[in-house]
Amino acid sequence: MSTMKVISYNVNGIRSAMSKGLVEYLAEQNADVVCFQELKALPEQIDEEPLKALGYQCYWFSAERKGYSGVGILTKATPTHVEYGCGHAMYDFEGRVIRCDFVAAIDGVVALRFGARWGHTSLARAEVAV
Repeated sequence: MSTMKVISYNVNGIRSAMSKGLVEYLAEQNADVVCFQELKALPEQIDEEPLKALGYQCYWFSAERKGYSGVGILTKATPTHVEYGCGHAMYDFEGRVIRCDFVAAIDGVVALRFGARWGHTSLARAEVAV
């Protein structure tokens, strides 16, 4: 059985993290999959070239509001499917759920809001199940 190295990282702003050594850190870690939370950027604002130079494919799901939340997945393996959002429009505008399916595994990022009420119990159960 082969293994995948997966890193999950709350970057609190991906552009800032990239300017502070994120790309070098990723090069050292050599992870197969990297899951990001709190991108705080739209996909067109993210410089993918240094990430692609490390062999990553990039998948982003940003909030509609500029500079707010957002999740992403970098992967060296091509996913069989990428799912953007959880299917609830009233939550998807915050860009908190992205999922990549692989042949032997499913990897996802869910940015849960603690300390705030979602007001929708089934969403919380769906997020935990991802």
